[in-house]
Amino acid sequence: MIVCFGSINLDLIFPLPHLPVAGQTVLGPSMQIEPGGKGANQAVAAARDGGKVIFAGAVGKDALAEDAVEVMRESGVDISRVARIRGATGCAAICVDPAGRNLIAVASGANLAARQVQVEDELLGPRTTVLLQGEVSRGETEGLIARARGAGCRIVMNLAPAGAISVAALKALDVLVVNEDEAAWLASYLGCAAGTAGLHRALGVDVVQTLGAAGCEAVTTVGVFRVPGRGIEVVDTTGAGDCFTGVLAAALDRGQALVTALGRANAAAGLSCMKRGTQGSMPLAAQTEAVLG
Repeated sequence: MIVCFGSINLDLIFPLPHLPVAGQTVLGPSMQIEPGGKGANQAVAAARDGGKVIFAGAVGKDALAEDAVEVMRESGVDISRVARIRGATGCAAICVDPAGRNLIAVASGANLAARQVQVEDELLGPRTTVLLQGEVSRGETEGLIARARGAGCRIVMNLAPAGAISVAALKALDVLVVNEDEAAWLASYLGCAAGTAGLHRALGVDVVQTLGAAGCEAVTTVGVFRVPGRGIEVVDTTGAGDCFTGVLAAALDRGQALVTALGRANAAAGLSCMKRGTQGSMPLAAQTEAVLG
């Protein structure tokens, strides 16, 4: 079972001829609305890959709330622990250029009201994978990490977006997932050598770094693993890192070895880059298996 504690947003996606710079207005032909938020994205990716997923987070009592949780519900995620609070549902504005690169601004809204107590002790145990990100309160996330560690859970955290979190919490993880920018920020924050190996030495946990078109690599207590990129035609990279992390968590939760889980997550993330959107681009398990052969 996967317990995901994290963010829920409604994404407003703007395909543009190029990404704007400061002070510039760029006109695009249309706008797409999709559920998003790193937590919800990862929950959908894990559920579509066959995981049993329980989600805890928060939305507002506003017009965005139902649309924000729709795809989680449709994907089979248990959203009974999503709180509805007075205030605005989280929202993101995402600009995407023809090369699939993006620029994102996020209003956290109700995500800042998510509380670790929404995850009751009965859900935590050796057969539970706890999945975390960086878009809700770091204090609440740290508290859940401590409880999950004490209960013997597997803990997977995607430190995205990068931000201050206690070293004790990082060292309590089983798997830390970062992209290249997040890895560089974290190395500076910790004062350690840059790169996946430097982070592993500093924290003593398995560290997975996604490398965009180059694939991914992991440095663990049992060795170094690298999975090359798949040479796909990129349409939109939005949500690809979330897809990777969600599928990685689902594969680990099923008992797959890390190197096998990395290959599956890499393939699924590649598929997500071939479609526009966020949660709508997350592949089903059968689609990922077809790519893996």
